[in-house]
Amino acid sequence: MRHLPTRTTRTARAARRAAGALAAGLLCAAGTAVPAGAADSPAPHRAAPQSENGLALTPPMGFNNWNSTHCRAEFNESMVKGIADIFVEKGLKDAGYQYINLDDCWAAPQRNAEGKLEADPKRFPNGIEAVADYVHSKGLKIGIYTSAGTRTCDSVGLPGALGHEYSDARQFADWGIDYLKYDNCNNQGVDARQRYRTMRDALEATGRPIVYSICEWGQNKPWEWAGEVGNLWRTTGDINDSWGSMLSIMKQNLPLAAAAGPGRWNDPDMLEVGNGGMTDTEYRTHFSMWSVMAAPLLIGSDLRGASAETYEILSNREVVAVDQDPLGKQGTVLSSTDGRWVVAKEMADGSRAVALFNETDSAQHIATTAAGAGLPKADGYTVRDLWEHRTYNTAGALAATVPAHGTVLLRVAADDGWAAYPPAVGLGIDSAPLLEAGRTTTLTTTVTDLGRTPAKAVTARLDGPSGWRVEAVSPTGAPALPTGRSLTTRWRVTAPASTPAGAYGLTLDVRYRAPNGTRARSAVPLGAHVVVAPPAGTSFLSDLPRLSASNGWGPVERDTSNGESAAGDGNPMTIGGTVFAKGLGVHAHSSVEFYTGGACSTVTARVGVDDEKGAKGSVAFEIRADDRAAASTGVLTNAMPAQPIAADVSGARVVRLVVTDGGDGTDSDHADWADLRITC
Repeated sequence: MRHLPTRTTRTARAARRAAGALAAGLLCAAGTAVPAGAADSPAPHRAAPQSENGLALTPPMGFNNWNSTHCRAEFNESMVKGIADIFVEKGLKDAGYQYINLDDCWAAPQRNAEGKLEADPKRFPNGIEAVADYVHSKGLKIGIYTSAGTRTCDSVGLPGALGHEYSDARQFADWGIDYLKYDNCNNQGVDARQRYRTMRDALEATGRPIVYSICEWGQNKPWEWAGEVGNLWRTTGDINDSWGSMLSIMKQNLPLAAAAGPGRWNDPDMLEVGNGGMTDTEYRTHFSMWSVMAAPLLIGSDLRGASAETYEILSNREVVAVDQDPLGKQGTVLSSTDGRWVVAKEMADGSRAVALFNETDSAQHIATTAAGAGLPKADGYTVRDLWEHRTYNTAGALAATVPAHGTVLLRVAADDGWAAYPPAVGLGIDSAPLLEAGRTTTLTTTVTDLGRTPAKAVTARLDGPSGWRVEAVSPTGAPALPTGRSLTTRWRVTAPASTPAGAYGLTLDVRYRAPNGTRARSAVPLGAHVVVAPPAGTSFLSDLPRLSASNGWGPVERDTSNGESAAGDGNPMTIGGTVFAKGLGVHAHSSVEFYTGGACSTVTARVGVDDEKGAKGSVAFEIRADDRAAASTGVLTNAMPAQPIAADVSGARVVRLVVTDGGDGTDSDHADWADLRITC
């Protein structure tokens, strides 16, 4: 249950200000010490933890401007009001989104003569209180930002709350604020627990219910202590709009499930859905995994220009219901072998949400069972696909071929009504489709009955792009598939000789009937790559086409360092003062794949941390030949010169170049694959 938005009138606020001033006066009169430089007073000892304040009983849902605007001029009063309007008009409010949160740069550069915070007059000419009134008039809530330091995180350095906690908390309450994000910059080395507890007490002293979001980046393991202080706490550094960043943060947050529960949530940072740096498949994974992790769902895209697909993802109420389940359990990892993840979340009604997540760059078959997900033994189960919005029955097997970087999200229950639904079928393919243009490749697909009832009149079809030749060379149908039986079909696939290298779509489409005659359909997209055989001799890999590339910040760069933002914004690759003309500039965590077709023998490079980040950065490099680790370095730092690395990749169809963070997080991990060559 959520608290209803507070519609506070200015008259009521004025009365509360007077009461707050009286309370502060009584505290000061009692002889309590006032922090230096501020008319603040500590509250009496608290008997109950913040997580028991009745707030955020399910993970907060709303909007935060930072991921889409940072401190650019477009962040202003008009934008905030526009987002509130969109919440209502587009149904996001009805889907559960409540909070419109302002991030850094809302404030004027200096406090006023009374030591109070003021809104930036250009961004918010009518002040924060007027914006709060507008948001509340829409039946929504409003949040604000400051830092547990002397200045905020913006380069300008706006006023922070350290030493002003009680005054600032009172001011936020008087403005009608419902949510506080409390950052960690310019903290002067003061103990984190002390700083965040002081603001907790200051918020409580206002008497206003304010959700308290601790943003100390996971530096002091807040999952071990912040449940006694705040309602949610960041577990990692900042997210950015890239597959590598999202994946790294997800992996850091998943092991912390035991800390989460109603009123106390692990926060892996805001959503990037719709900002453009990932595919829609990757955004569905982002949204699915944040929901399975019971994470706060704070939209980070400017909804005024969002695509229909972005709204479809954010408005998927069946996925939102997983996040908002009142039991408050964070999902736990059942398996993660070779990037094939199974994560299960216990739900209040006894069902399980099960995420089959594919970390890899090609379609993968991922499977578990209802028993493995924690469900009791039963004659049959219902399984609901939360993205397809279809329900099936299963004998207990849960399986899917999951596209690269995709997630199949299921809700599974031991349900006596399972027989009313058609049987689930598992679709599979024997290998990642890598095709050389003009040459025929044979692929094998399977259709397996996972249900308690037979699938009847089964037909399979493999569709490719226009102009491709796709022909079956074995049966494409079966009159019936009993439980556990499969239809196996071999296909000959040929892309025209003129087909450029790149990613293309194949789709396995299966139609069948349930015993009661109900028609059913299941389809899976299978990403195919048209590849080019590498030239004979020795080549620079930066001159050859890639199969795939993922990067922690910004795109992978050819022949320059990683600039963290747009393509081409890097510098000459420089390691230990030596400049290199050729190679790849990446940022941990990074993975780049090349097709070698079994025709190459060695990969060599000079590797290290680029000089552009000064003394910062530590990374580790690895070369993989198909699934085999062919070469690796230890942890390399900026203090080290370029190190040689060489790998035997004989017989490998795919070579993968991997950079990890060296085990200490991804701070300034600019890594160079310099002088990167392959011999074929």
